[in-house]
Amino acid sequence: MQTFIGSNYWLTTVSMPQGTPGDLPKRADVAVIGAGFTGLSAARSLAKRGANVVVLESHSIGWGASSRNGGMVLTGLKLSPETLASRYGMELTRRMYAASLASIDVVEQIVREENIGCDFSRCGHLEVACKPSHFDSYARSVETIAKEFNHQLRIVPRAQLSDEIGSSIYFGGIVDETSTGLNPTQYVTGLATAAIKAGANLYENARVEQITPETQNGNHGFEIHTSRGNIFATNVLVATSGYTSAATPALRKKIIPIGSFIITTEQLPDDLARELNPRNRMIYDSKHYLYYYRLTPDNRMLFGGRAAFFPETKNTIRRSAEILRRGMVQVFPQLRETKVAYAWGGTLDFCFDTMPHAGHADGIYYALGYAGHGVAMATYLGAKSAEEIAGEKVENPFSEIPFPGAPLGLYNGRPWFLPFAGAYYKVLDWIS
Repeated sequence: MQTFIGSNYWLTTVSMPQGTPGDLPKRADVAVIGAGFTGLSAARSLAKRGANVVVLESHSIGWGASSRNGGMVLTGLKLSPETLASRYGMELTRRMYAASLASIDVVEQIVREENIGCDFSRCGHLEVACKPSHFDSYARSVETIAKEFNHQLRIVPRAQLSDEIGSSIYFGGIVDETSTGLNPTQYVTGLATAAIKAGANLYENARVEQITPETQNGNHGFEIHTSRGNIFATNVLVATSGYTSAATPALRKKIIPIGSFIITTEQLPDDLARELNPRNRMIYDSKHYLYYYRLTPDNRMLFGGRAAFFPETKNTIRRSAEILRRGMVQVFPQLRETKVAYAWGGTLDFCFDTMPHAGHADGIYYALGYAGHGVAMATYLGAKSAEEIAGEKVENPFSEIPFPGAPLGLYNGRPWFLPFAGAYYKVLDWIS
């Protein structure tokens, strides 16, 4: 079987919608930059409120991480509750954790309202402990989450882990039944269709090159220069995540683009698929340099991770596919003879504090920084940004936290330090 290096399995399951034909209009109430989860969620919400919305996408609809991820819709944030509480205080941490739970409900509501066929399933997630010390920390997290956030998780001792996963290398796990799996490309396609149906206009191959403050007919707004011409908009929402460009230099300096890579096997026999993942969980491990994996709806093993920190190229995808296949066989020796059918990469958006951020600066709105938790949180913050742009009162804890840049300002948007960061996380995994 041939392995399609650089070919995204999810794209074989759907036909992407076409953008709006013709030239850009001269004006819009809101210009949304980026046609991924954030931008399409915002465009849908704004158009339903009667706004004249234009979405500007550099490539094609859903081209970036929104169609390239593992389709895991997870509770919580990248940082532990203990870390969040020590950094932001328990009251704000409670609100952020509640938002992470609400974000999954928002996805589910959209899927139902718009009748999006994307294999949405409340299958839960399983985090597995790579070391005994990692498993020991689970008890504290479960207690904190139950007490402070009124959310119940279940600890799985090592002796019972075979009920959850067909691997013997881990030391226990935690199950959260609230998390979800879906087909991300079908979901982003459904979001785009819903936004168009609501009245938004989506322009593909419209790379934003510059945004300048402008006044037209006494109205303050922005002139947006794109590869397809210029457009004036009263409000602008930047929803570019790991693909944030020099068009928004202040945001670019706060976003670290990190490559994440995925392989997908040939279809597995039903009995083997059930052996590997008996409850069809979304699974990830406890390392900083983590692996994440799941079954696709047609019984392929999807296995991903930060195999190379640099964003995707043909070389990083090929090298990462080899690393991920070795990792997959280490976790599941049963797959030693199984062929890899697809391998691809995408670019995640990490901030220097590993937190999502939404708000506005110099009159421009933004929502980004999902650190691998973007399916639900991007949908949620896109909708919240729409509410704020529409002038509604918004409860959004992620607009209340500081948005730091690089220490000493030693970063211009080009992540020269990624090899050192990768080595640092490997050392952390070794000593933790």
